[in-house]
Amino acid sequence: MSDGSSFSITTPIFYVNDVPHIGHAYTEVAADVLARWHRQRGDDTWLLTGTDEHGQKILRTASANDVTPKEWADRLVTDAWKPLLDTVDIANDDFIRTTDERHERGVTAFLQKLYDDGFIYAGEFEGFYCVGCEEYKQPSDLVAGTGAYEGQQVCAIHSIPVEVLAERNYFFRMSDFEQRLLDLYESNPEFIQPESVRNEIVSFVKQGLRDLSISRSSFDWGIQIPWDHDHVLYVWFDALLNYVTALGYGSDDDEAFQRLWPSVHIVGKDIARFHAVIWPAMLMAAGLPVPKRVFGHGWLLVGGEKMSKSKLTGIAPSEITDTFGSDAFRYYFLRAITFGQDGNFSWEDISARYQAELANGFGNLASRIVAMIGRYFDGVVPAAGAPTDADAAIDALAKSVTERADAAVGDFAPHDAIATVWELVDALNGYITEQEPWALAKDDAKRERLATVLVTALRGLGTVAVLVSPVMPKATQKLWASIGAGGSIAEQRIDRAWEWQGAAQVVPLESGLFPRIEQQPEQGAA
Repeated sequence: MSDGSSFSITTPIFYVNDVPHIGHAYTEVAADVLARWHRQRGDDTWLLTGTDEHGQKILRTASANDVTPKEWADRLVTDAWKPLLDTVDIANDDFIRTTDERHERGVTAFLQKLYDDGFIYAGEFEGFYCVGCEEYKQPSDLVAGTGAYEGQQVCAIHSIPVEVLAERNYFFRMSDFEQRLLDLYESNPEFIQPESVRNEIVSFVKQGLRDLSISRSSFDWGIQIPWDHDHVLYVWFDALLNYVTALGYGSDDDEAFQRLWPSVHIVGKDIARFHAVIWPAMLMAAGLPVPKRVFGHGWLLVGGEKMSKSKLTGIAPSEITDTFGSDAFRYYFLRAITFGQDGNFSWEDISARYQAELANGFGNLASRIVAMIGRYFDGVVPAAGAPTDADAAIDALAKSVTERADAAVGDFAPHDAIATVWELVDALNGYITEQEPWALAKDDAKRERLATVLVTALRGLGTVAVLVSPVMPKATQKLWASIGAGGSIAEQRIDRAWEWQGAAQVVPLESGLFPRIEQQPEQGAA
């Protein structure tokens, strides 16, 4: 398995029962930013995303649309889920579908091993089943219905009635792993994050684990149980295995699995239980390492409520990117929301941050520095003179910001990393205001001082550009073409961003990094 110099990270694989909304895009962006950062640290990095295409929910959705489940999945993947990656600029290394042959082969091999080793048995089961969650529910997971569902028990997450199902199924001996899971949580407190999610999971397991029903015989849309073709595999048992089948588990070539596993999982907090309880128990049964970490981020709220198709509060990512661009989308959701907590989206907030922090803050800073070097030195970066305390303070802050931002990303706190970088953005804007290079330029005797100020500012700007390049890859590459003497900004070592000394010359920016927004979007339910 990997030796620690690798960083493999996954998003959940998303159900193809509907099109993606900004909550899905938020998860993708968070994982992508972490992956890009680690690539720029020189780590062997791998980012996986994909789609979950089996189960009763997909079958019912496809039937409602008069197509086969595979036809429905193919349509949604082609028309909605893969385009999402382009919309928010995701640089994933792989995209897996649970209908892929490589996935079904790996799942079959995993299932057969657990069956042969005695971890799967046949039995009778009856319980409350939520089709929306694709999960049997404990009584504590149900609430009293309201409105049209008054008098019925409904799922606390989806607010729809549960179904009472009784089947002869195959079961996974998950109860055997109750103590091993508790020992894992205690010995590795960082295995589940943030702490709020960890506490919830520990409390859940301490209540006692039941064996898990892992097959269904009432429908046939799924991977067949290899020793009993009358049953298909429970969709979550199927879906969780994507994290290892994508790496080659169960194939003749498992080099990637040996090199990159275990991975880090970024998931929404509502599915953390599957990833932090069922999944590690499955891996323990198979004799495989558990994931490095399961991070359950919060929900995106619209008007204080979780996004809902039925309430018309789901927002397509393109509604935002068409107005503000993908960089601003990526910046906003990781800057405005503490990663791990719920966050409320509003058009007013993204508009205000775009103008104040991106256009006026970072964008105007870049334009001013490039323009002044062009105006006062014909674009040639001059030699700096002896630094003053003010210059040294900028250089020291650039080093401090680099180190603290890198540490924040290591702690899965991209919001803190961005806030830290913005200390340097604000300091550079203040530095230019205080040093008044436009005034220095009027006195030939102060030309050396002018050069020192602009070189100091340019070095700081370069540090900022490298540090925010995983967040805003398009704008920073545009800036790098102006100040970085060519090449890709993604090739710059992010953990040493403060060491950049500047290029020999700068070239004018063709346009501002963050153009003025002429027309605000329709705000609708948001």
